[in-house]
Amino acid sequence: MRAASRASPLVVAGSAVIFGMAATLAGGGWSNAPVGRTVVVTGASSGIGLAGATALARGGDEVVLLGRDPGRLQAAVETVREASGRTPAAYRADFAVLDEVREVGRRVADELELIHVLVNNAGQLARARHRTVDGFDLGVQVNHLGGFLLANLLVDRLRAAATPAEPARIVTTGSLAEAWGTLDVNRPGRLQMSRWLAYGAGKQANLLFTVEAARRWTAYDIVATCFFPGLVRSGFGGRSPLWELAKLVPMAFRDAEEGAETLLWLANDPAALVPGGYFAWRRPFAATGRSTSPERARRLWDASLTAVGLS
Repeated sequence: MRAASRASPLVVAGSAVIFGMAATLAGGGWSNAPVGRTVVVTGASSGIGLAGATALARGGDEVVLLGRDPGRLQAAVETVREASGRTPAAYRADFAVLDEVREVGRRVADELELIHVLVNNAGQLARARHRTVDGFDLGVQVNHLGGFLLANLLVDRLRAAATPAEPARIVTTGSLAEAWGTLDVNRPGRLQMSRWLAYGAGKQANLLFTVEAARRWTAYDIVATCFFPGLVRSGFGGRSPLWELAKLVPMAFRDAEEGAETLLWLANDPAALVPGGYFAWRRPFAATGRSTSPERARRLWDASLTAVGLS
């Protein structure tokens, strides 16, 4: 992945939106896309997680939904069932509590022999600067440490499903917010100075996770990628400072189905099997150097293993 020069988040966002509009691609199927796989989707209760899970189920995959809110998770189950004719498995877990992630990881690993795709989409823009019960910054834990822990708990199931011809895939949702992240890769759970910096640090960690997962797991035929979904029109996106962009570019925000397009491409298309790749609008996308540094990625991985109790 190549590094971008430093620029303000709003300028970077504006460039990304213009790029995305110019590169609009028609939705639809993928040639030679595998079907009948088991796909685990975190953050599946709403937004691009639900949109992606619904499309994957409609295409023939068995999807497994993970979400925090029981009511929204049940509604997501009904949405997927109505779209696909099959009732998906669903598990509740709050990524702000690592014991809940450990429990759901154990349950999923016990009940599934194979996982072909892990969509690492759970995320949160915290309402306030806050520590979790585990003692870590809320934004960094929900956006990075929880997903990092789950991926490590499920990696054996990904390895079991992977073949050289059909690698397993980990698809992580990124953000332009990585550009303003101030992540300490040696102490990833350190309390950030604001909720905005916490979100940026978590998104920076998502890219670094992808870089190091590619280094460690590509040999096992597991391909890790990350993507920027665009500015998605949702309650989540509406709380972002990038909301100001919508005043300048009325067409800037996309709906959840449009935001999930690159997720679906990365989960399906053989052309998307680029270990460590970062994408938007189904094309390579630039990120800052500190979010793609192999050395920082290695240090973050080791520190994260310690933080979640896997070292």
